[in-house]
Amino acid sequence: MRIIISVCMILAAATIMPLLAPHRAAAMNGCDTNCASCHKLDKQEAAEIVSGLNPGLSVEGVAVSPSKGLWEIIVKSKAEPKGEKVILYLDFSKGNLFVGKLIKLKTKENLTDKRNMELNKVDYSSIPVKDALLLGEKNAIHKIIIFTDPDCPYCKKLHEELKKIVAKRSDIAFYILLYPISKLHPDSMKKSRAVVCAKSLQLLDDAFDKKPMPEPACSAKPIDDNIKTAEGLGITGTPAIVLPDGVLIRGAMQAEELLHLIDKDK
Repeated sequence: MRIIISVCMILAAATIMPLLAPHRAAAMNGCDTNCASCHKLDKQEAAEIVSGLNPGLSVEGVAVSPSKGLWEIIVKSKAEPKGEKVILYLDFSKGNLFVGKLIKLKTKENLTDKRNMELNKVDYSSIPVKDALLLGEKNAIHKIIIFTDPDCPYCKKLHEELKKIVAKRSDIAFYILLYPISKLHPDSMKKSRAVVCAKSLQLLDDAFDKKPMPEPACSAKPIDDNIKTAEGLGITGTPAIVLPDGVLIRGAMQAEELLHLIDKDK
């Protein structure tokens, strides 16, 4: 009888003790709200994983993504040290790597695009606009910088969207810098010079519409300066949009989308 009672007491104690020490049970059974306290990934390990798929990528940083259970690995091309940073996702098992968009279902917010914008900010104040074309009011509160190429079809699409914005918003102006991508568009340098020498938005419209252009009436220096500025910021294509907070948007977008970004901090 004494033996049976003793065994029962031991079993009871084994059941009760975890309840009396919940902090010990939690430490043994799972993670707290900080996933990184249990799961570890540093830049070196991430670089080894990424290089196995693409040795041309360098790892710039590692963090837990907004979706728990995934690591965010920030990479960019080794061939373009000032190029765009992009995000790869790795699950905590470190067995699956993927590229894609994280969308918050409740708000439909694109978390990946938002993070990419934060990662690729540039120094807005370092961009000279003395040779820029002004589309909008000089005293506008919001001054947006646009890098454009007169032979780029996407630049033409964006330009039409910019016109829609200034037509209804006097508080927004666009400073347009001609940035010819001569490797893609051999005639764009000459057209850009003609537009900048005349400081004419009408000539820019003519260039977009493939109309005959006058001979440039000034040197190529303003365009050369724009090219140097763009390349220094890691901008290798057009169109490119730079917001006052340094957010860099690569490519064209609809007027309403751009307005949303301009107004987001109001």
